[in-house]
Amino acid sequence: MKHPDQRIGLLIDIQNLYYSARVLYGRKVNFKNLLSVAVENRKLIRAIAYGISTEEAQEEKFFDALENLGFEVKTKDLQIFAGGQKKGDWDVGIAIDAIKLSKSVDVIILASGDGDYVPLVEYIQSTTGCRVEGVAFAESTSTRLIESLDDFLNLSDDKKRFLI
Repeated sequence: MKHPDQRIGLLIDIQNLYYSARVLYGRKVNFKNLLSVAVENRKLIRAIAYGISTEEAQEEKFFDALENLGFEVKTKDLQIFAGGQKKGDWDVGIAIDAIKLSKSVDVIILASGDGDYVPLVEYIQSTTGCRVEGVAFAESTSTRLIESLDDFLNLSDDKKRFLI
């Protein structure tokens, strides 16, 4: 149930949505439209986008564009291990921020299809009474995650609006 008095916290896993859009459609996500539709005339308290910075720093203009849309952008450097393996994710950081934020909003909107967030969703729902909604591409979203959410916006249902 959505109503205009709900206070919203939107947390976006940039890498998850970026790679889903690229693999599924060969395109990029329209984060401006995602923000507008996800919030849906409710009271946005905080919108945080979590990204990974590479050595080339090619994503800096993109991060600046997100800030201009009203996102708080949190970044961390891509980790490169001795064997050449690369790792960059924000799962724990997003989870911690979601738990902290859930105490001061009515709805957490999690923009990611990662099934690792199921315990987080269940924890927030059972301990704070906060609703948890999801935004992602259904084809690359964990079925268990979708089932655990109070509401799910499938970006694939309106590709013209959510893809560039």
